[in-house]
Amino acid sequence: MNESNQVLVSAVIPTCGRPQIVSRAVKSALAQSLSMIEVIVVVDGPDEATARHLEQINDSRLRVVVLPVNVGAAGARNAGVSEAKGNWIAFLDDDDEWLPQKLESQLQIANHSKHTFPIVYSRFIWKTAESEFIGPRRIPAPYEHLADYLFFRKSLFYGEAFVNTSTLFAKKELLLINPLDTSLRRHEDWNWVLQVSALEGVGIHFAPEPLAITNIETGRKRLSNINDWQDSLNWIRSIRSLVTPSAYSCFLLTFVGLQAASEQNWKVFWSLLREAIELGKPRPIDFLLYLLRWLIPQEVRQWLPAIFSRQRKAELRPNSPLQ
Repeated sequence: MNESNQVLVSAVIPTCGRPQIVSRAVKSALAQSLSMIEVIVVVDGPDEATARHLEQINDSRLRVVVLPVNVGAAGARNAGVSEAKGNWIAFLDDDDEWLPQKLESQLQIANHSKHTFPIVYSRFIWKTAESEFIGPRRIPAPYEHLADYLFFRKSLFYGEAFVNTSTLFAKKELLLINPLDTSLRRHEDWNWVLQVSALEGVGIHFAPEPLAITNIETGRKRLSNINDWQDSLNWIRSIRSLVTPSAYSCFLLTFVGLQAASEQNWKVFWSLLREAIELGKPRPIDFLLYLLRWLIPQEVRQWLPAIFSRQRKAELRPNSPLQ
């Protein structure tokens, strides 16, 4: 059996200028219980420090691809897919980690799928210096429209419904035919899965257990934290045909509204509300959450999840009657 046939899964990790952090991600990928894998680190542009740091990891399954110019995270992931020898692709952000059973669990789910192109996500551990929680709090219900799952919200708290790029597991063939859109500054992960989920033979699956760790460090921005509500507005308008009217209005009021609220521009408040009503189908809860996001300061909204997380931990102490 030649080398390419021995590789079942190719892990693709894009990185740029973070040698210590990416090493943690690489080691978690190499520690998988599924051994027939390769780990491809795509260095997004010349970066001697990262290349030298990765040379210290002595494992023949690790390959480092250095791109001649910076192409962004989506372009780097696409480059990794093109280099892959495995039939399956699993993405991992350079600041995240996988738990040891991650690939084995997802491969088992994919192999039992009735779909030609199964896509498997999983729950994950969202970890900060102050707290951690397992998300998403719920997985899609049978026959639930993917856009409804992604965009519907019932509270101000983050983590209700989510697909995490670091848990994505899909066929290489699907990603070659439908690469990530490199023109998008954000939402390229949602854009990709909403586009391909509408194709014949594609099915979405969720591993119910957490299989990855998303690390959030204070002071270090992730791409998803970039606040540009106009980009988000343009994106949802461009894919309106792929989402339900309710999902469209919910995205406007929840996601775009959340970003725009930091500017406290009330002309934008009324503009988004008008578009949500005219082109979408908002639910009563959407109006309430939209108003609260504009009235409650961002600093207070950021404190609430940590406060509730600490309260839950206190309730689950060994002497707690709730345990």
